[in-house]
Amino acid sequence: MSINSIVLVILSVFAAINVIVYIALPRFRGTVAVISRTFIGLVFIFSGFVKGVDPLGFMYRVEDYFYAYHTLWAVPLAIFLSVFLIAFEFTLGILMLLNVKVKAICWLVLLSMVGFTLITLYDAIYSPVPDCGCFGDAITLTNVETFWKNIVIDSLLLLVLFYRNKFTKTFPVRAEAIIIVTVSVLFLGFEIYNYRHLPVIDFMEWKKGNKMFLENPQPLKYFLTYKNKETKEQKEYLSPDYPYNDSVWMSKWEFVSTRVEDPNPKMTNLMISDSIGSDITASFIRNPGYQFLLIVNDMTKANREAFKKINAIYPYTDSIGYSFIGITSGLKENIVKFKAEVKMPMEIYNSDDVILKTMVRSNPGLILLKNGVVLNKWHYHDFPDRQELIRILRK
Repeated sequence: MSINSIVLVILSVFAAINVIVYIALPRFRGTVAVISRTFIGLVFIFSGFVKGVDPLGFMYRVEDYFYAYHTLWAVPLAIFLSVFLIAFEFTLGILMLLNVKVKAICWLVLLSMVGFTLITLYDAIYSPVPDCGCFGDAITLTNVETFWKNIVIDSLLLLVLFYRNKFTKTFPVRAEAIIIVTVSVLFLGFEIYNYRHLPVIDFMEWKKGNKMFLENPQPLKYFLTYKNKETKEQKEYLSPDYPYNDSVWMSKWEFVSTRVEDPNPKMTNLMISDSIGSDITASFIRNPGYQFLLIVNDMTKANREAFKKINAIYPYTDSIGYSFIGITSGLKENIVKFKAEVKMPMEIYNSDDVILKTMVRSNPGLILLKNGVVLNKWHYHDFPDRQELIRILRK
């Protein structure tokens, strides 16, 4: 059983106890309602925050839904919907936690949860998208786990809804208005900052400090399957731990298949390919020196002005022998045309656009590696100039 499943079982028991106590012990209903309201508020705050640090990442999930439901006309609205939904969720969580306008907030949360529950029920049955992104990239849940999580919240929300008229008011009306406006505006500003720069907290594999390859990988494991010629029984053996030297055994068993198991954790799914399709990833990821990766996940949407900054610092990195390459996705002829358009002097290679989007939340974005370790990442709004780059490389 996975950690997520264990946590969901614990939360299910927690919700069941709250429901039973609320129904069976009326004198504890106030306590149960406060506990339930606090729990829902904290979940909404956490969910909103981890998505708010990376609104672009949540935008990609929203786009996935538009593609899955064949509503392509709405794709341009994805970023605005992403920012609004995240801020709305976070603000609802704060207001639930602080007991602000609870009567009205309960209905808004209920409407939200009805929508979330129906969508995740459809996801759990048909899996139109692999992950709804309800906790951003901080916690990944399966569609079934997400649906069950929503059921737990729904059961607690009903208790809060039944008790909503009995909560004691915490703040005066004017203070409540100030809290609502302040939380909404500040969190919207927080989201916009993370959108225009890089996430203040990076939950992705290519975050600063991570090493993108293993120093001493374990050898691959080869498993061989043999079938008994008489009984048809099949057995699997880890090579070379099987009786291949036993001629009697070998005469009674015949080879069926083999499989290979890699015991090493996969550090990244990135594959860089050259113009003829050869995998050249290792030559750059394992570069013991400084390695610059200019990531362009979509040539048609890349900020053109950003390449002027890159073209200004490239001659310096090239003059001192540091490797500097571009990575994008697309057809060879489109890459050649794009390179000429933005006057990129370095070599440009190909990779999968989905992987590129996870490497850096910027189009284009810049990554600096040394011996496979991510030393720094930049949004195109923050590309270093020559002097700043010299200071970084001298550290």
